[in-house]
Amino acid sequence: MLFKKSQSIKFLQPTMESFETIVGPATEVHGRLVANESLRIDGSVIGNIEARQGKNVSIALGRTGVVQGDIYAFRVLVAGRVEGNIYAIERVELHEGAEVRGDITYGQLGIEHGAKLNGLMISRNGEEPEGMVDSSAVFQANWSKIKSR
Repeated sequence: MLFKKSQSIKFLQPTMESFETIVGPATEVHGRLVANESLRIDGSVIGNIEARQGKNVSIALGRTGVVQGDIYAFRVLVAGRVEGNIYAIERVELHEGAEVRGDITYGQLGIEHGAKLNGLMISRNGEEPEGMVDSSAVFQANWSKIKSR
């Protein structure tokens, strides 16, 4: 998905998403966080973030947002930093300035110029994520196929 700078979608315009809960930039949360409704993070979360199963919950990280853990949600929007895996049923968006150190499992993927990803991109083609994917096993399976050619 390529956009000219003037045509790019501004991150988290109020008309795009509605967030019932916001973790402010001066807030740090430790532990597992379970969201029943959409959540925006501008502070830090150290632990996994999970959307309640069966809910179309969006998890968004603003530019100052940091997550050290895995994220499980319907839609994940990232402009900050994630040190963990992302599992999204519908879509993952990496906006300019985003940095992800982990694997991304997605239905659809959008990446803006300037976003960084250090991990695997795993397409689910509409399937729901089945939990953690062992990236080393995926790498070994793909590496074996490449070496046998």
